[in-house]
Amino acid sequence: MLRRRDLLLSALAAASLPALPPAARAQTPATPLPPAGTPRLPPDFLWGASTSAYQIEGAVKEGGRKPSIWDVFSHTPGRIADGTNGDIACDHYNRYADDVALMAGLGLQAYRFSIAWPRVMPEGTGPVNAAGLDFYDRLVDSLLARGIQPMACLYHWDLPQALQARGGWHNRDMAQWFADYASATVGRLGDRVKPWAMLNEPSVHAIFGHGFGNHAPGQTGWDSYVKAQHHQNLAQGTGMAAVRGLHPDLKLGTVLSLQPIHPASQDPADIAAAARFDACWNTINLDPLFHGRYPALFADDFAPLVRPGDLETIRAPLDFLGVNYYGPSYIRHDANAFLGQAGWGALPADTPQTLLGWPISAQGMVDVLARLRDDYGNPPVFITENGACYEDPAPVDGVVKDPARTEYLRAHLVAAGEAIAQGCALKGYFVWSLLDNFEWAEGERRRFGVVRVDFETQRRTPKQSGLYLARLIEAHRAGAAP
Repeated sequence: MLRRRDLLLSALAAASLPALPPAARAQTPATPLPPAGTPRLPPDFLWGASTSAYQIEGAVKEGGRKPSIWDVFSHTPGRIADGTNGDIACDHYNRYADDVALMAGLGLQAYRFSIAWPRVMPEGTGPVNAAGLDFYDRLVDSLLARGIQPMACLYHWDLPQALQARGGWHNRDMAQWFADYASATVGRLGDRVKPWAMLNEPSVHAIFGHGFGNHAPGQTGWDSYVKAQHHQNLAQGTGMAAVRGLHPDLKLGTVLSLQPIHPASQDPADIAAAARFDACWNTINLDPLFHGRYPALFADDFAPLVRPGDLETIRAPLDFLGVNYYGPSYIRHDANAFLGQAGWGALPADTPQTLLGWPISAQGMVDVLARLRDDYGNPPVFITENGACYEDPAPVDGVVKDPARTEYLRAHLVAAGEAIAQGCALKGYFVWSLLDNFEWAEGERRRFGVVRVDFETQRRTPKQSGLYLARLIEAHRAGAAP
């Protein structure tokens, strides 16, 4: 049934991937991962991969596209760790057909990608750039021809620079500008694309892009963060309202980064800091969206920005929630931290970590989903990003062997099955990422893909983790988990 996978699997057709050797498992210690096992998900579970426009498309001056805030930021000396930028990235704009063939070869059922606002509306407002939407027409049609469901995200951090010049997310008018852009895009593609996410990780964009300043647009401070956060929340609701009636069968949602927040110690100051950090990272999005209010800890800070009707607009009904999950945070009190006097603390001893130093806890994904079940009405959820950065070796016999990433994915898919067994409404899983890409402030030096990209030649090479996913998908689609 899935012989199209042979393009990718020929090199390892006889390999048995689910059981990793002890040496491979040692790279990601078991604690605090769930018990070892084989992921078992329902037959109707949706399997996909995620990317974002600026990280893979390249072609930043083609087809009428104009600069985004990330074009400006990545070309600013000292901003990107390895000095690279997204000018070419994975050249997906020109190679999308080959990349769709890769997805089909892996047996993926769905693909979550983002639309580049500066490609569709180069000035941010005003005339629509037909050539920009033509690209997404081609991409969507190519996906559908391969039996892959497109899921589009309208905003993944690449704000048109023309709008940044008008105040960006500090400007309340952004909510209506976003709604206009969303309407134009969904109006063109909504006859074929049915699930639409409004925003990607608004709290992360507000914290790192408008608070710490180490992401685009490089703004800093508490007031900057609060404005960016509220206006993104407002745009999310305004956008959903604007596109809800364009096609009767649309499925609308948004994507949040959620993680368990733990105090770095039992010091009362650290416990209080963890509560503040949780509000800034998690509930600053969840509470307005599901309960129509900001978290009590920071309600006074947001009050000057909230006008009559704002919270009703933000509390827009949604059809699904996308959750990006990578791991927990351990937080300590830091009097000098702009973010609620809360900063990252030391990890518990022996905590497994990725190359970026991010703690690994598949159980944390279960905890996040259980919180949504218990505190937010158990909405239908897709894990829209989950993955790990490791130092991958060079390909051998046409395959990159990445046992640590393979084990990371296995553990988190086991956790997905556990969450479903506990009554969480988890409907699918999208790995981050399909391809190695331009990893924001880290540049090209940090790799998350289940397919390797050689940025010099643009050659794609399958990784063991991607082949492992292909085996799981094939088995689950056949109705029998491996």
